[in-house]
Amino acid sequence: MGPPCPQCGTPNASDRRFCRRCATPLRATATAAPLPWWRTVWPFRRRVRSGSGQWVRRSVIAVVVLGLLVGGYFLIPAGRWLYEDVRDKLSKATHITPASVEATASVPKHGPTLATDGLTNTYWGAPAVGDSLSFTFRSPFRLVDVVVHTGVSKKAETHRNQARPIRADLLITASDGTTRAKTITLADKPGPQTIQTGYSDVVSVQLTLRDATGLTEGRHIALAEVEFFRRS
Repeated sequence: MGPPCPQCGTPNASDRRFCRRCATPLRATATAAPLPWWRTVWPFRRRVRSGSGQWVRRSVIAVVVLGLLVGGYFLIPAGRWLYEDVRDKLSKATHITPASVEATASVPKHGPTLATDGLTNTYWGAPAVGDSLSFTFRSPFRLVDVVVHTGVSKKAETHRNQARPIRADLLITASDGTTRAKTITLADKPGPQTIQTGYSDVVSVQLTLRDATGLTEGRHIALAEVEFFRRS
């Protein structure tokens, strides 16, 4: 004998499909599992049988996702900034040397080129707050970091032999003429100080001194080195 009828309890033969007394189906059909919420939204809502239509839905999904990515990159500034920022973090930064360096003023024997000579025991000497350096590059690039060394040298015993900049303005110019301004605060200590930038198509950078410490009569402001790093 098979299992009793789930409706009336009457015993039935194992090969019967319906109860011999009340005709209730003896083999209950499996109930379909509920769809997840995202399957209730077009184009996912239709149940798939035997793989029919899957490639169509996958194509639609791919087109929608691609459209959102492209739209986010070109139409939403925050989306493009986030995309470029992620690329900056995943890529290796390499040093780039300016094609030319000019200063609004310099003390004797401490010209502007000494700020990019690769040495931290030489320096550009600025007579006063408000003086600036202008760096020009051969071709546009993605500027990811600016590294600044203040003072006469990186040695603690000679670092403070002259005044040191503690605040400056960066004016970054792109190849299309647009500019970005960034104020930076510098610690009064020897060694490299990294300023993250993240600007594209950079062709020139101007660094203007806005404040300095240790600037007394007979002293000038010492800026040992300014380094630029591009996304490789």
